[in-house]
Amino acid sequence: MSNLIEDYALIGDCHSGALVSRCGSIDWFCAPRFDSAACFAALLGTPDNGRWLLCPQGEVASVKRRYQDETLILETVFETAEGEVAVIDFMPPRNDVADIVRIVEGRRGRVDMHMELCIRLDNGQVVPWVRRRERGVRAVAGPDAFFLTTGAETHGKDWKTIADFTIAEGQRETFVLTWCPSYRDPPQPLDPFDALAGATSFWHDWAQRCVHQGRWREAIVRSLITLKALTYAPTGGIIAALTTSLPEEIGGERNWDYRFCWLRDATFTLFALVDAGYHEEAKAWSDWLVRAVAGKPNNIQPLYGILGERRLTEFEVPWLAGYEGSLPVRIGNQAAQQLQIDVFGEVMDTLHTARKKGVSLDEDAWRVQQRLIDYLLDAWHKPDAGIWEVRGDPQHFTHSKVMAWVALERAIADAKKFQLPGDLDTWRRVRQQIHEEVCLRGFDREMNSFTQAYGSKHLDASLLMLPLVGFLPAHDPRMRGTVAAIEDSLMHDGFVRRYNTSSGVDGLSGEEGALLMCSFWLADNYALMDRRDEANELFERLLSLRNDVGLYAEEYDPRRRRFVGNFPQAFSHVSLVNTAKNLEAPRHDGGPSHERGEK
Repeated sequence: MSNLIEDYALIGDCHSGALVSRCGSIDWFCAPRFDSAACFAALLGTPDNGRWLLCPQGEVASVKRRYQDETLILETVFETAEGEVAVIDFMPPRNDVADIVRIVEGRRGRVDMHMELCIRLDNGQVVPWVRRRERGVRAVAGPDAFFLTTGAETHGKDWKTIADFTIAEGQRETFVLTWCPSYRDPPQPLDPFDALAGATSFWHDWAQRCVHQGRWREAIVRSLITLKALTYAPTGGIIAALTTSLPEEIGGERNWDYRFCWLRDATFTLFALVDAGYHEEAKAWSDWLVRAVAGKPNNIQPLYGILGERRLTEFEVPWLAGYEGSLPVRIGNQAAQQLQIDVFGEVMDTLHTARKKGVSLDEDAWRVQQRLIDYLLDAWHKPDAGIWEVRGDPQHFTHSKVMAWVALERAIADAKKFQLPGDLDTWRRVRQQIHEEVCLRGFDREMNSFTQAYGSKHLDASLLMLPLVGFLPAHDPRMRGTVAAIEDSLMHDGFVRRYNTSSGVDGLSGEEGALLMCSFWLADNYALMDRRDEANELFERLLSLRNDVGLYAEEYDPRRRRFVGNFPQAFSHVSLVNTAKNLEAPRHDGGPSHERGEK
């Protein structure tokens, strides 16, 4: 039986990350990068596909866990009939190798412990060649080498490394697993306690830079730490989630690889970071963005690799059984090749927000933006795959057209305020044309609502973005009608689904949970409509969904009352940060997170 998605906690070093279950098993870890092949893939298969278990041998009476203060250092406390033991898990900030450190501390009595290390490279398929070494073992396969260093006595069994030992009150035992390229000499041994002190200092110093001191600071800081942990430090790119193929429907086919960087996340992420005082991270993210989209504008992609790679070939991994039988397990993401017109708006809004907040941009940024606008002047007429990356037929999605309007709106604002060159007369004319067309073709008078696509009778939660980007005021009767229609048709047990999957618009079978960010968008709309009590109530309901260490997946299944989708999901945490601040801040004319571009 698989662990529930919410049973996992994140540890990471801003190059890669791992998921630790409540039972003390690390079931997901990719080395050396977020998007590398997994060496622990039990999350998507069985324990034989790789994991690292460290827990009491006997029956456990209770498990409690927490992050130590404002850090990414996980402490799991196991209570048994014989005593109490803590396992402290973390990944030290990295130089050039990856380490996972596990410290076992005896808190009370004597507890018999069991350690089982099963490394399976190439996404759970390849068994490495293991040899004993002083204070541990060395495991090698192809380009990868792993070194386990410990004072506990180990032995091999069934192609795994095992240790059974007893920990008494006041005693400590350590385990350090280090990855490095197999062609290099073994790295110098890591002192676990020095590493713990260094990691504690790193995360404390980072968290203290958060300028927010309001009502929801704890939730905001935890989400910001999660975003930092999902950042690839060398480039500043932020991945959408740590995992691939955690299903949006248990047993279904809606399983995607999210270990890449989406452009549409940029505006929300950058706003969250800048407003919390993290200008360095925002600058790195903006620089990554400009580098990634450089080139011919018709070659822009919705997502890129963490270095800015464009080729993200999608394929299936047949030897993994899938999370709770949810197949296929996918590596790579075909959506990189789709036309998604909304990303032009997100890119322009990102760079507009950066300039407005005082982030210094690369000198090439405006040249890139001009080329994007030149392309968009014709491309906005085209049908596309939309914000949800549908695999059905392209359509004229209303949200996509609105974001084309946003692109022009923000470009005009920047050209005026910062005295940048551009054909403002043409840009204003097309901006007005898009606005008029959306209001004519994207609004259904019978439904009294904007619709998912031109001529459609279906709703879409992305329509909640219209007042948030300044396209229409939240008090506009058309937006009031749209919000009412979404409340009536897309809400389930108090949470918002992004659209009705039975319409067939996405070309996939099955259903899915409620996308958490859509519910945050509804809370933002409530606040703009002066429905403050409902906004706060919905926000508190969303806060209650976080797992015991404050993490979100992509979606929540209201029927099964559990997380679904990839985990932890950056966009869910970005939405928490932005909505929390929106609910505490005075209302802007054009939306809580994004002021209108041209005044």
